[in-house]
Amino acid sequence: MFTQIYQNIILKNPKSVFIILFIILLSFGYYSKDFRLDASSETLLIEGDPDLKYLQEISKRYGSKEFLILTYTPKEGMISETSINNLLSLKYKIQSLSWVHSVITLLDIPLLNSSDVPLQERLKNFKTLKDDDVDRNRGFDEIVNSPVFRNFVISEDGKTSGIIVNIKKNEELENFKNKSKQEIDTYNDQIKKQNHQNILEIRDVIKSYEDIGKIHLGGIPMIADDMMSFIKSDIIVFGIGVFLFIVATLWFVFRKLIWIIVPISSCFFSVIIMMGILGLLGWKVTVISSNFIALMLILTMAMNIHLSTRFLQLKQDYPNKNILDLITITTNKMFWPILYTALTTIIAFLSLIFSEIKPIIDFGWMMTLGLITSFIITFTLLPALINFVPKENIFLKKYEDSVITSFFAKIAQNNHKIIFILTFIVILFSIVGISRLEVENSFINYFSKKTEIYKGMKLIDEKLGGTTPLEVILKFPKKEKTNTDDEFEDWGDEGDQNDEKYWFTKDKIDRISSVHNYLDDLPQVGKVLSLSSIIDVATLLNDNKPLGTLEMGVLYSKIPDSIKAEIVNPYISIKDNEARINLRIIDSQENLRRNDLIKKINYDLKNKIGLDESEFKLAGVLILFNNLLQSLFKSQILTLGLVMIGIFGMFLILFKNIKLSLIGVVPNFIAAFFILGIIGLLGIPLDMMTITIAAITIGIAVDNSIHYIYRFKEEFYTSNDYNKTLSLCHSTVGKAILNTSITIIFGFSILVLSKFIPTIYFGIFTGLAMLLAMISVLTLLPSLILLIKPFGK
Repeated sequence: MFTQIYQNIILKNPKSVFIILFIILLSFGYYSKDFRLDASSETLLIEGDPDLKYLQEISKRYGSKEFLILTYTPKEGMISETSINNLLSLKYKIQSLSWVHSVITLLDIPLLNSSDVPLQERLKNFKTLKDDDVDRNRGFDEIVNSPVFRNFVISEDGKTSGIIVNIKKNEELENFKNKSKQEIDTYNDQIKKQNHQNILEIRDVIKSYEDIGKIHLGGIPMIADDMMSFIKSDIIVFGIGVFLFIVATLWFVFRKLIWIIVPISSCFFSVIIMMGILGLLGWKVTVISSNFIALMLILTMAMNIHLSTRFLQLKQDYPNKNILDLITITTNKMFWPILYTALTTIIAFLSLIFSEIKPIIDFGWMMTLGLITSFIITFTLLPALINFVPKENIFLKKYEDSVITSFFAKIAQNNHKIIFILTFIVILFSIVGISRLEVENSFINYFSKKTEIYKGMKLIDEKLGGTTPLEVILKFPKKEKTNTDDEFEDWGDEGDQNDEKYWFTKDKIDRISSVHNYLDDLPQVGKVLSLSSIIDVATLLNDNKPLGTLEMGVLYSKIPDSIKAEIVNPYISIKDNEARINLRIIDSQENLRRNDLIKKINYDLKNKIGLDESEFKLAGVLILFNNLLQSLFKSQILTLGLVMIGIFGMFLILFKNIKLSLIGVVPNFIAAFFILGIIGLLGIPLDMMTITIAAITIGIAVDNSIHYIYRFKEEFYTSNDYNKTLSLCHSTVGKAILNTSITIIFGFSILVLSKFIPTIYFGIFTGLAMLLAMISVLTLLPSLILLIKPFGK
């Protein structure tokens, strides 16, 4: 019924079909203008992570500014006259940019111990290194040895300083809370464009000062902008690279220009329509899904090569049949195998939606829709275009057995034992490698060492106290009682502005200090900042005499608001009766184990410091990143399990034979597990890209098994001879498998041109997996068929 409808509507009306498809192309082509990219930090998080919500609350409570950071390593000494003048000039140049709120440098740090005037006077009229009447050596020593500023704005060796560029707050943001999604997206696009312009402007400034020393740019806005550039570059490079290779492959296979144009047209229609669908649905492409165009080109081409090759082979077998009859026979023979290959690949990508990681989920849905689009275009546009091909071009110029497939056929027929021994070795190798898989990963190592992201983050990591933030929030009882003479029995309303100074009790200070000191002693931790840091500074200013709690309260009330806002309020919330300890992890440490570190801190705060679970909570980017890493293992097991079950079920439905279904999936499962084994043995940690390799490899690689078994079954019932059928299949469908596999392997290899390391790994290992899968399908699969004889003796 379906075949008859398809033949009457699609195959017999090629002109109408082409016109309708062309109108669809134009329609979706229009919506492709809404095709968007997204490189925000939210694309690298678990969807609905409660730790993200808590971090947002903390950021709002203690203040959070959007900023860029520059690392400045002058050629001369940091406080030489030349270096100070250069730094001042750089500061004022950056400050003049319209989007900059303020610029904080080493020269803006308040010096409270650089003179011998009374402390009260020093607090009111503090000096900085840029003041002429300051002893610069004494002031510089104060900053380098400061518990607050050492490893924060100045490195321990005093050779590198940080320049904080605070970005003006966007007042319009508040007005967009109740706007529609389209208005918010439009606004966000404007913000991204503005951010890109800002980064270009500050880089121009840095370039004009490159002769004064080494300056590197860092910060989340810069990383987001560079990631956008990476995504754009990857889409263009991958698309062009894959397109050129596909053209070369088609020329090698068919040696006719028309047989390059026809399949390429299918690819063009599929990609443009899919871009329109993404624009229409408002789905954004992230760094994880930036290769979807390349993948669509590869998979669409694989469908087209199989269909075109079979059509030309049938033309050679039946030279007297007309075009319509040949197209009808071709589509009848190829519809089900190509449908099942598309469905198995869709199952592979659909499995990604269970990963909990938003960019991977989006990637799964995108490729699912893309494959459906490619399948429909292949079975509508390709038959329509074949009708327009001149009759003299509808033949294979030279049809010979492939040397490679003939070689594999002989191996499969004559070397069963060697194949099975090698397979057993590969399985053992895979088990050992998989047992060594780990998810520990460094965000710095996601980028090439040549990129500005890597250079800036590495320098901040090593010289300025680490890169990955972690927050420890200490919670205190609402009311406290103490026997200390300096303190009150009842604190009354702690939220009252006049009673803020009474918040500073001995118990609170001791608790903050003990936790601060514990964290500071951890080798994985760089800079730690808290109220304890401020107290240490105050103690130094008090001739190293510890301050009483009442003195601290009084000092707090006397500190100018400008200083208080910068160095005190970010670490205590008197209203919420909380203290915040901010620390940064040295992300580039080779032996860093984030999950173990988080568990250790949680355990030690309870068992060594003596805190109750309700009295502290960990938050920050480290927690979010660790949640992401820990979900990778679960995602790997879940996606692989779903793919294996789903594909085995598809084989059972297609072939209605358990033995045949097992034979079909085994070579591809082995290929996928072998690649995971290699990744484990090489010590390459799983990341957001590499966890998708195994599932995607199985989904794509089983296409070869389906085509081979389907053809084998068809030809066997004609000859009833396993060896003859094997030789015939290797010389026909085997060639199509070889050609499509080479296209896929080299298509994935284009991904090594990316600047995002996980994408490079994805390209290399998926290409290797596809190579192994192809060899397995042309050797192990036929050997198993000869051994088990699933079609009867």
